[in-house]
Amino acid sequence: MLYDYKVIPAPRKGRKARGVKGAEERFSHTLQDTMNEAAADGWEFLRSETLPSEERSGLTSTTTVFRSVLVFRRARSEDVSAFAPELLEDHSDENLPEPDRAEADNDNLSALPEDDWSDAPEPPRQTDATRA
Repeated sequence: MLYDYKVIPAPRKGRKARGVKGAEERFSHTLQDTMNEAAADGWEFLRSETLPSEERSGLTSTTTVFRSVLVFRRARSEDVSAFAPELLEDHSDENLPEPDRAEADNDNLSALPEDDWSDAPEPPRQTDATRA
């Protein structure tokens, strides 16, 4: 599925609102309003990012400033009409025999060498230093 993306600057400070007191509550309320406005237009909040931005400082120099942005997305409308799911055949009514679990386990064990059946720890392997 393809998406359209919308990136907007994150609010820097909260706006005054009735019943909202304190800087943190104002900021949260402003952020909530911004996100709800975008959601009303069909945008889904994806994440917030803080990214570097090079800006001019004076006549010849540049400075790196970090900017916070909000990232939204929504599905492209033309993709929805192009979606055509493929119907699969229903095989649930077929009576297939269930494999016998005991036989399957025995077949797997018989394929292993007999010394792999043991739970005993392996003896230490001899190296050139231990053989001398």
